[in-house]
Amino acid sequence: MNDNNRALYLFALIIALGAFLIQRKNTSFSSDITNNEIMGHIRYLSHENRSGRYPGTRGSKDVIAYMVKQLKSYGVKPGVKNSFVQPFDITTGIELKDGNFALINGDSLIPEKDYLPLSFSSNGYTSGELVFAGYGFNIVEGDLRWNDYEGLNVEGKWVVVMRHGPERESQHSPYAPHFPLHKKMLTARDMGAAGVVFISQIEDQGLSQLQYMPGYKDSGIPVIHMANDVADRLLRSLGWSRQKIQETMNRSLESINFEIEGKVLKTNIGLEHIKTRAANVIGEIRSGNRKYRDEYVVIGAHFDHIGRGGPGSGSRKPDQDVVHPGADDNASGTAGLLEIAQKLASQKSRLKRSVLLIGFDAEEKGLLGAKHFVHNPVVSLDNVITMINMDMIGRMKDSTVTVGGVGTSPSFEPLIDSLKRGRDFNVSMSKSGFGPSDHAAFYSENVPVLFFFSGFHDEYHTPEDTWKNINLQGTTDIVNLVYDVAYHLTRTNQTPNYSASGSKQPEISTRKKFNVTFGIMPSYGSTEVGLEVDAISKKDGPAAMAGMQKGDVIKAINGKTIKDIYEYMDRLGELKGGMTVPVKIKRSGGEIVLDVSF
Repeated sequence: MNDNNRALYLFALIIALGAFLIQRKNTSFSSDITNNEIMGHIRYLSHENRSGRYPGTRGSKDVIAYMVKQLKSYGVKPGVKNSFVQPFDITTGIELKDGNFALINGDSLIPEKDYLPLSFSSNGYTSGELVFAGYGFNIVEGDLRWNDYEGLNVEGKWVVVMRHGPERESQHSPYAPHFPLHKKMLTARDMGAAGVVFISQIEDQGLSQLQYMPGYKDSGIPVIHMANDVADRLLRSLGWSRQKIQETMNRSLESINFEIEGKVLKTNIGLEHIKTRAANVIGEIRSGNRKYRDEYVVIGAHFDHIGRGGPGSGSRKPDQDVVHPGADDNASGTAGLLEIAQKLASQKSRLKRSVLLIGFDAEEKGLLGAKHFVHNPVVSLDNVITMINMDMIGRMKDSTVTVGGVGTSPSFEPLIDSLKRGRDFNVSMSKSGFGPSDHAAFYSENVPVLFFFSGFHDEYHTPEDTWKNINLQGTTDIVNLVYDVAYHLTRTNQTPNYSASGSKQPEISTRKKFNVTFGIMPSYGSTEVGLEVDAISKKDGPAAMAGMQKGDVIKAINGKTIKDIYEYMDRLGELKGGMTVPVKIKRSGGEIVLDVSF
């Protein structure tokens, strides 16, 4: 070998060695799915330093940075142009602004002591006389009659209304569907009231908490809760008391209403929603296959949890202000996502289809990350052949995993049947495409979905959902199954055809059964004032037959204003079969009226 050749050989050797060292640095983990790596991810994600991964917190940002670092090390490319992060804003709270005040005939009331606005109250200055309207009912349902507004002029006045109603302790009371404060507000607004003052029954102590409630919009009129001692002073001047009013109405099942003469309430209400920046983490493994590379398999898992719990958080122990680790929910699914990302990236040259790997934020706030993605997709949803979701895969019991969504494509059940053979665990299949996790957002957009889930347990949404309770081998087994499903879908020439399988919306929690339905799917994350139609769920339903379309915003039903989904449900409860009512629709910046028949 001459000197020139020797020099060239040495140079090539140095280059090769450098490449080897770089590759080794970037693949410090095995490309295999292993128990140790899964547990390492789970322990990091659920560590107390992550503080329960509440959106927008330092702990959540640490998790996002961790996921990005892992994806980069596997050779996964950014999925959002030149970034791994898809940011979006969510509303996480509500608070009083400066300048709130209330006066009764010039006597000042102290905010948070004497009164407190409710979360759906409108802002601004309001002045008006006071009238008392019993329980705030206006009920006409068969033989059930109760009108607290009969003979009472409330136009431009504050309506004082007692909370709850008669037969309060009975779940089967016919009055129970009319107890919600929002419904009572709506009744008062329809009667022309300038505002609503709620007072408590004698069993209730203290003011209601000012708590953000997703879905509620500005009601259009101010709404406050008055403290018991203030309400007592107000009624005592007229010879009444809360106890006397409550006991009389509950015994007679008849209304008590009257004018509160000489009393004028003036308020200025200022409420401000607290916005938090959340973010999905998106990586892409781009196939080199010219025929199939523009088709995608989406694999997802949400990484957020409920922080330190507390009232309204979803914690099953809301009185405990401590970190909720969320090891199973959903550090387990996120760990699975990272492991699958690593292994698929190592097989990139063999993939026909491309893969999107998505860590969803704010799932616990109402699938907000997934909903943001489907409304702002980085690739066309028409090119997404399947969405695979992992949520709570860390607590396999009875050697069984549930796979949901197998009915959303005819090819799924045979595929799962073939891939479950020879494994040391059982697979239970469910056809429904809807479920309480991120895949539901994709199913609503007619994307075939598969949902992997190991089941609920006593530690769900408690501080006890820790890594020590993880069934590690069971988790690894599930992740390997998900990988095999995903790998198959990236390589098969067959594209899964979408098939509707079950409802595309959750059952609405309400004590009232509706007599009719529109046959639509509401957009639960919409910021529109009104009820935005996310989909027409019944092709022969009343909405479809009237010409309603996806994207329409229902502004009024039968001449009554609609501001949010809760008002929509209340208006829906007033309708009966055989009725034809005008429905005001906002469409493409204009307004039209559709006649909807039930």
